[in-house]
Amino acid sequence: MKQSMQKFMHGLNKEQKTIKLIQMKKAISNTSMIRFIRLPLLLLLLLAGVNQLMAQDTTKEKAPVVKKNSYVKNTFEGNHIIDNQTVMVPIKGTFEFDIQHRFGTVEHGWKDLGGLFASANMLLGFSYVPIKDLQFGFGATNDRMQTAGTIKYALLKQTKNNKMPVSVTLFGNIVMDTRAKNSSLPIINVQDRLSYFSQLIIARKLTENFSLQVAPSFSYFNNVEGYYDDAKVIQAKTNNGHLAVSVAGKYKITDGMSIIANYDQPITQHPMNNPNPNISIGLDMKTSGHDFQIFVGNYGYILPQNNNVYNHNDFSKSQFLIGFNISRLWNF
Repeated sequence: MKQSMQKFMHGLNKEQKTIKLIQMKKAISNTSMIRFIRLPLLLLLLLAGVNQLMAQDTTKEKAPVVKKNSYVKNTFEGNHIIDNQTVMVPIKGTFEFDIQHRFGTVEHGWKDLGGLFASANMLLGFSYVPIKDLQFGFGATNDRMQTAGTIKYALLKQTKNNKMPVSVTLFGNIVMDTRAKNSSLPIINVQDRLSYFSQLIIARKLTENFSLQVAPSFSYFNNVEGYYDDAKVIQAKTNNGHLAVSVAGKYKITDGMSIIANYDQPITQHPMNNPNPNISIGLDMKTSGHDFQIFVGNYGYILPQNNNVYNHNDFSKSQFLIGFNISRLWNF
């Protein structure tokens, strides 16, 4: 009996021990699970804190956002305003073909139909914009069979917020007289055939409809006309260099039409044959690919150095003429 009781008690203790062992294992297992879950949570919280700190640092280190300048558009409708260049340079990839024509003066009335049937000057030219704000061109005119290479560069552009209140463009050309040598033509070498023109164009679009530009210029001729004085010494009739200033404006009356005007004032005083100023007014008609200008003025030449130095037409004596400019543009 005792033995059986001892066996029973022994079995009971063993069962209790087994239960306790199972409970301990469960407790250990639960603790492991908590540790297993708690570790990633701690890591996540740690990472979130680090990210927040990094974000704060990044925000502090970020430079203020700089807004790009927004430029004023269509200060003028195209490259030309009557006898002068405008401040405008077409967009990159623009190819332009130009026809410029000047009839004779109207002073002879019906004899030559107000100069329409008189001798006229014409220039055919083209230009291209290979990179932003830089234009190259070439032209030829029947006046003294001259050819011209041109360059134009937009230095500054007027901004809408007026941080830059004006647009500034440089224009220049080099012209060659290609006529054959003869006894009446005082050309000895290639340099004698060359003349140059440079201009600084400053413009502002004052309102949506009204734009104005001022352009001082310098013309230079390597070879100028001369004469023998009483001592048989050659004297120049004009200086080689010549300063002038041009003022031009545009007032838009409809979306496709503007009134344009131009005034050119010579500054340099020459020994003889001082040029007259130029006054001109006309209309500019613009489409998406064409620009057409028709006007009256007293500049009879087309190349700017010729007009600035050799203009002897007097507006007050009806020595003015009709002219037009046609431009056709393509974008590539």
